[in-house]
Amino acid sequence: MAEPIPEKEPFPKDGVKTYNLVEVVRGRTTMIEKGPDNTIFSFPIVAILELILALGMSAALFIFSMLKNAPLEDVANPLVTTDPAKAPWYFMGLQEMLEHAHPTLSGVILPGLMVVFVALIPYLDNSRDGSGRWFTSERGKRITLFTSLYTMIVMPAYIVLDNLFPPRELLRGVLPDMVAQAVIPAAIMGVIVLLPVLFLLRWKPNAREVMMTLFTVLFVSAVIFTLSGFFFRGPGFKLYWPWNMPNGYNPLNNL
Repeated sequence: MAEPIPEKEPFPKDGVKTYNLVEVVRGRTTMIEKGPDNTIFSFPIVAILELILALGMSAALFIFSMLKNAPLEDVANPLVTTDPAKAPWYFMGLQEMLEHAHPTLSGVILPGLMVVFVALIPYLDNSRDGSGRWFTSERGKRITLFTSLYTMIVMPAYIVLDNLFPPRELLRGVLPDMVAQAVIPAAIMGVIVLLPVLFLLRWKPNAREVMMTLFTVLFVSAVIFTLSGFFFRGPGFKLYWPWNMPNGYNPLNNL
């Protein structure tokens, strides 16, 4: 005859397991209608701020258009080219780049690489650390400041030196045109852009810091090239001081 199996106590005195007693009650959790710390709702708070900025910018453009006269010029004459013939300000940086390399390189390849780089940033840096914080960290601020100062010094120097000693002109007929007008300018620009990244590698940067360095070089360079083409390029698209333009040309009239 089989013996009955002894019943086990649900909570033995000498047990090693721990237990919690829980219950379900009617009520609302304390996390309802609350987001993470140090955040605000995108609607309506951020949406209202963006609306105010849009209205302010529209008002500034309206006031500027009232103060600045911008009459239409004469009908274009295909037999006479305006000197200097400048693109609109948002294409001025691209026109300045055309002065330093072959049009295919500076007008197609490099702008295309810039657009692809900006589009790939979220995929190259998908970390959530420091999200929503300007420059991510104090180290990020120092990296951005150093890169900005570097670009503001190196890029104007490059524009001036390339204008005085353009390799595409000095090496014309000495080397193949592809080398003189595309390969050498691309190598020079590549060194200028990658030099701060190579310097940063000494401190073992993460992906975001590398992206901030490259993006800062790209952004500050775009501003410098735009200002150079707008204020410092005169007749013949040559470099002049803004107050020393020949033939009475004034770049401010293009505003």
